[in-house]
Amino acid sequence: MLIRSPMPILLFVALTLAACRSESGRSDAEATDRSAEASIPYTDIDPAQLDEMMRSKDFLLVNVHIPYEGEIPGTDLHIRYDEIDQGLDQLGELDAKIVLYCRSGRMSTTATNRLAELGYTNLYHLAGGMRAWTAAGYQLEQGEGGS
Repeated sequence: MLIRSPMPILLFVALTLAACRSESGRSDAEATDRSAEASIPYTDIDPAQLDEMMRSKDFLLVNVHIPYEGEIPGTDLHIRYDEIDQGLDQLGELDAKIVLYCRSGRMSTTATNRLAELGYTNLYHLAGGMRAWTAAGYQLEQGEGGS
């Protein structure tokens, strides 16, 4: 009678379990649970949501795009995305409701993340920016431009 050692099977099971662990040492299920707990610093909105919000405008609408290429009607401020720190005095309290946008969403994502880092807690970001706004059938206007 031939007796086989259980070592190869145990080694296989151990390696399989190790491969199922994420790089941080947690299983994929544990990593998913932890990411759900992470706070998101702002809320992405689409053009229809912004249009609905505009009907009872209770927020500051900020265009952070450079160079100036027009604006969404009702825009309150123009602050360059790369100078958002210098425009804090115009934005109000840390819990002020603020919606940021740019042409495509890249610059406003940077500015929104920066405001979140600085402690702002009621931030909204127009995903896709002015391009998404016009693609959804809404108009832009030409304002005075610049900040």
